[in-house]
Amino acid sequence: MDSGLTLRIEAHAPGVFRLRCGPASKLDDEKLNARARARQELLLARPEAIGEMSTESLIQESGWRFVQGDITLQMHARPFRLALFRNEQLLLSTDSQFVSPFVAEVRNDQPESWGLMLGLPDNTPVYGLGETTGDFNRRGEEVVSDLPGFNYLPLAWSPQGWGIYVNALGRVLHAPGTPDEPDTYQLFVEDSVFDLFLFASEPAEIFNQYSALTGRAGQPPLWAMGAWLVQQKGQDINEISNLAKALREQGLPLDVLRLGNPSLIQFQQDKQALEWDVSRLDDARRYFAQLAEDQWYASVTTFPGVLSNTPLFADLEDRGWLLCNEEGLAQVFDGVPATDGQPFGLLDLTYKDAFLFWQERHAQLIEEGASAIECKLPVELPDSVSARNGESGPLLRTLYPLLLKKALFEAVSRNKIPAEGVVLNDSLGLGSQRTPWKQLECPGNDWDAMSQVLRSALSVQASGIVTQVHDLGNPNHLSGPVDPEWYLRYLGLSVFSAGFSLHANPALLPTAFDENTQSHIKTLLELRYRLIPYVLGIIEDSVRTGLPVQRMMPLAFPNDARALEFDTQFMFGPALLVAPILEPGGQVVVYLPEGEAWWDLNTRWRYEGGQSISLECPLDSVPVFGREGHMLCLGPVLKHLGEFNTARILDEVWMFGMPLHNPVVMRNKIRVMQMQGSSYIKGLEGLRILQSEGLEVKRRGAEVRISRER
Repeated sequence: MDSGLTLRIEAHAPGVFRLRCGPASKLDDEKLNARARARQELLLARPEAIGEMSTESLIQESGWRFVQGDITLQMHARPFRLALFRNEQLLLSTDSQFVSPFVAEVRNDQPESWGLMLGLPDNTPVYGLGETTGDFNRRGEEVVSDLPGFNYLPLAWSPQGWGIYVNALGRVLHAPGTPDEPDTYQLFVEDSVFDLFLFASEPAEIFNQYSALTGRAGQPPLWAMGAWLVQQKGQDINEISNLAKALREQGLPLDVLRLGNPSLIQFQQDKQALEWDVSRLDDARRYFAQLAEDQWYASVTTFPGVLSNTPLFADLEDRGWLLCNEEGLAQVFDGVPATDGQPFGLLDLTYKDAFLFWQERHAQLIEEGASAIECKLPVELPDSVSARNGESGPLLRTLYPLLLKKALFEAVSRNKIPAEGVVLNDSLGLGSQRTPWKQLECPGNDWDAMSQVLRSALSVQASGIVTQVHDLGNPNHLSGPVDPEWYLRYLGLSVFSAGFSLHANPALLPTAFDENTQSHIKTLLELRYRLIPYVLGIIEDSVRTGLPVQRMMPLAFPNDARALEFDTQFMFGPALLVAPILEPGGQVVVYLPEGEAWWDLNTRWRYEGGQSISLECPLDSVPVFGREGHMLCLGPVLKHLGEFNTARILDEVWMFGMPLHNPVVMRNKIRVMQMQGSSYIKGLEGLRILQSEGLEVKRRGAEVRISRER
């Protein structure tokens, strides 16, 4: 290429092309120094190409054609043009050329920023790119990777069969179909190398390839699927422990205590040490041992802040272990809840010694009995703040939370194969898909807040995050008694999520309501715990495939145009369609996607797909439909997950028509085989079978035969 730049194209994986442009020295992975290689590993779990392609010259058109099976990338040199095809159908092409032709700005003979313009027909929706509470289709928006409020994630995709991932720590701006360029997808990248991955496949396979490329999520443990209880401000540890025990004794299943701010893990004031806050937890080993004996789990808070008025702050400032301001002094940030409102400096996790200290010490503290770590970063890093090695601005804003989450997840998952653990955090960005349990705070205690939570959860999971969890209500926005109808509908939504937390605030606990409402709450919680084998099964499946637990309609049914209109209903795993009720009255219109039949779990009625139906749903249930050909495996009624019998995890199986698919269930020991118009299933010994109308069930020893009634 012109300007001494090299363009490299490779078949990175089946259906995935990687385009890199920059100085030749920066494109050679073997010549990367240790620091550059470490940064590459932060972004890519699989940097090496594993795909195969054939290359053909376009002699008359001055270009090349790169072919992977039915996927073709075509490049023309003069004028420069790219086009991506699948089965001869054009998916993406450059609307014009790369800016100059790739480089937008060059300083000191090195490229600093890049631009790419892709054509975007007006009927092409764009999904992904992070959290939104508005329209899931990101057309017409500008999304910037490092600016507060965008909650950015780097994957963009379309139901029409393409996806985009910009592999860069620097600032990235996505502008798909904005008013100034309505027919163009504009990409701008601030980095010394332009590194773009193009996906050509069905959305499910795009998510699979994206997660394999950038890193699969760690596996959350079984106990995380239960209900969590959040400690409130001013509530001591003994108080929340006693409250949790009392609730469990009243028949409300709970499993995890989420201990709140200030940070329970703190820097010592006069020495380089991280210890438990002895003013709140004087004997951590004894406390966690007692919890374990009573079959409880605990999540503890931590924060990489060093209080500015301590001798340790001055010591670490002298040693260069804290982020600095423009004058080279340690940057002092305003207090946050984790520091109990006291000003602090941030440990520089870009510095290897500081990173290892932070990681190792947390691994040791976890060994003392804590089950999970919560670490939020409610801090903006302005351009004036820099790290030891010179990182600042967009690069530091992207890199710092990535390193923070990496260190903590490696600490909680140490010595566990495969990697298993929970790091509860609310920040998005590069690498977020590797850390399970993205936490979403509820913005209020009303119907609008519930809709916002649902939209946030679906949009985040449609951007490459496999699990999103949330709080039920917000104690900071209480203005009177909580509406019991709202509480029940929100709990019903929570039942069909990866996980949720109850606040230990009297107004937001089940005991705040009348006996009838409490009875409905127990019914919904009982359903949640019976669903645990399915919930953990779909999370295991999500970790393996990259498909999220809650799947918005465009992701689950990309070829059903009408399904895209029903954007608040979702698939919960492969078998269940959930249509949560988001307004008073209990009525909802549900669209049943075409091409298959659906079974109402509440009435056991069968509906053909391709139609919408109106339902009125009782307060103790949720509009849920089983997908024909699938099964739902349920466990027994549990008081808590300590009663979970891993030798006998199932109690009942619901059939949705003739079983065709292996059910999603933890450890997946049930197998379905078809022969002579019947389904033969092994693994249902001793289980109750709730068969669909029109089916005949016969047991033959360890095998169950399902056939049509004659």
